[in-house]
Amino acid sequence: MGKGERGALAQRDTGRSEPRAVVGRVGGSAVLGCGLLGAHEARPPLYVIEWVRFGFVLPIFIKFGLYSPRVDPEYAGRVRLEEGASLRLDLLRAEDQGWYECRVLFLDRHSTDADFQNGTWIHLTVNAPPTFLETPPAFVEVRDQAALSLTCRAVGNPQPVVTWKRSDQPVQSGDTVIATVERASAGTYTCHASSKEGTVTHTTRVLVQGPPIIVVPPQNVTVNISQDAFLACQAEAYPGNLTYTWYQGSSNVFHLSHLQARVRVLVDGSLLLQRTTPDDAGKYTCTPSNGLWKPPSASAFVTVLYPAQVTTMLPETHLPKGMRGVIRCPCRANPPLLSVSWTRDGRPLELDKLPGWSVRPDGSIVIATGNDDTLGLYRCTPYNSYGTAGESRPTRVLLKDPPAFTVRPKEEYFQEVGRELVIPCVAQGDPPPTITWVKVGDVDGNSSLVLHPLIKEQHGVWECTATNQVASVTTATSVHVLGTSPHAVTNVSVLPLLLAANISWEPGFDGGYFQRFSVWYPPRAHHDWVSLSVPAGAQHLLVENLQPDTSYQFSVLAQNKLGSGPFSQIVTSVPRGFPVTTVPPEPPAMTVHVFLSPPRALTANETVRGVLLRWDPPARASVALSGYALELRQDKGGWEVLERSIPGTDTQVLVPGLIKDAFYEFRLVAFAGSYISDPSNTVNVSTAGALKLGQQPEWLQPQQPEHLLSWCPGQWAEQPWWGKS
Repeated sequence: MGKGERGALAQRDTGRSEPRAVVGRVGGSAVLGCGLLGAHEARPPLYVIEWVRFGFVLPIFIKFGLYSPRVDPEYAGRVRLEEGASLRLDLLRAEDQGWYECRVLFLDRHSTDADFQNGTWIHLTVNAPPTFLETPPAFVEVRDQAALSLTCRAVGNPQPVVTWKRSDQPVQSGDTVIATVERASAGTYTCHASSKEGTVTHTTRVLVQGPPIIVVPPQNVTVNISQDAFLACQAEAYPGNLTYTWYQGSSNVFHLSHLQARVRVLVDGSLLLQRTTPDDAGKYTCTPSNGLWKPPSASAFVTVLYPAQVTTMLPETHLPKGMRGVIRCPCRANPPLLSVSWTRDGRPLELDKLPGWSVRPDGSIVIATGNDDTLGLYRCTPYNSYGTAGESRPTRVLLKDPPAFTVRPKEEYFQEVGRELVIPCVAQGDPPPTITWVKVGDVDGNSSLVLHPLIKEQHGVWECTATNQVASVTTATSVHVLGTSPHAVTNVSVLPLLLAANISWEPGFDGGYFQRFSVWYPPRAHHDWVSLSVPAGAQHLLVENLQPDTSYQFSVLAQNKLGSGPFSQIVTSVPRGFPVTTVPPEPPAMTVHVFLSPPRALTANETVRGVLLRWDPPARASVALSGYALELRQDKGGWEVLERSIPGTDTQVLVPGLIKDAFYEFRLVAFAGSYISDPSNTVNVSTAGALKLGQQPEWLQPQQPEHLLSWCPGQWAEQPWWGKS
């Protein structure tokens, strides 16, 4: 009953005693007392008894005199009067719970106030044991990795508490939700609805559908030849319609002719190999499946022990005349081979008495030079710790001419990238040899190597090999791919010195153009890499002003007019420091002020050979001038270093090769030791409508050049060593 009901009753019951409470149980009985009739009212009744229920329009029970009572259909057959006006309710239901009041109308009283009396409101509480409104099915099937929700709702008075248990272990209250079902989620789940009136339970079995799990994997097994081999394999899964498939290597055992008649897969999934042979040895894989997703697999190895035996001895063995040859004894053994004995023409072969003859660990005879002394009928007998299966069939040794090249490739080929390169290679012999190349390429009808289109990666040494049953002969050629960026330098080495390091290398192929090198290294830990240019033609560079006992990384980069090649391997070195000695403290050093003003009056003049730049030296320099560095930028782009090693005695430089229809800016900086001046004034050069500057006609006789730069537009260092402005 809500607060509204209690408030309404309170208003109607003003001046009466407090409401009473009666408690019953579903299926039982309850008496709602009413004391409005005294003992003197027992004579033939002159009153009407009514029982009303809050919320009902009409009384649920009306009794007048000796007439049969009028009963609400909901209470038919379940109510009667008892002990005067008290009402007895039988076969209580949960819906009977509510507020009740008895009323008596006295017909023999003349006072208006006394002819009708009301009793006290009575609250009937009907307790009920828990009952389920909703439960999951007795069996629930769910896919592995799917979501699952088990819903269990119950009612009763008082309201029951719903809990879940799995194998007698509490899971959670309310609905059971499994976000991701796993195989371990399978089992029996029990819903408990409990109150003081009792407990009811409902059990659901969760079945997780998924691929099998191998519970007994196969184990490695070793048997003697002709014995049986047994490999166990047992799996569990739901659904349990398991089929087992066994593989030797990657082939189904029932698809292998040497196994079909001797192999059985047992009911529990195990594999039985009967009367094993050497061919049965290997890796066996068990794969159980129930049709769901990817089945699992487990593998084991079967080892078969047997005496050494010859497999297939060829009737004839061909040896090349005048070349190294091999007479093979094709055999197998487990345990491993120990020795091989040979006979020639029925007599034991004593190899230690034959100069140039030797035997390999596999028992093959190696003959340094094939001649008539090698002819004959040979047999071999292999041995291991289990003995031997017997002597081989005979093989007759014959002498044959080795393959001979009729057309050899040249020693070197030079071809531009993107074009076609055909390298001929033809050989003859008996039987006719086959031609192969050591790098990937298409072989045409003449056995020539066809590289089309030729790419940078095909640069290098190629070998043509002619092979037949007698021998293999090889010839080599070098392919030089022109018109590419440089190849990476090799054999980079670093010699640690006092506060310095000397880096040296071997240049790679230049791609057909002049190449320059730069050495890259990070001057400090966790710092950007910087580069140092290498003088033209040099293959080493001294890097100075390094910190002692500090690890430095170095790499070398090659560049030509087409771009940069790959960086070399990174080499790490630690420069040496000064020996530690104890010296008296020196007096404080005086501060030295160094003055280095920028170059002055930079001008540019266009000539048939390029742009001639002239300037005046710095006006002030407190230290000796080391040189100049020339910077350039094109079409308002970023400043790049064009030349960093202009001698300090020069006052002009010639810049050839400027591109047509471009706008250039030049400026100079001076440096003295580690000191750098500010940039000079900037001069502008426009090549609009002009030929490429520096390309003079062939008839023009070159003059004695000023300091001439060797460079290609667009290929400057990415980072000046003193930093970009």
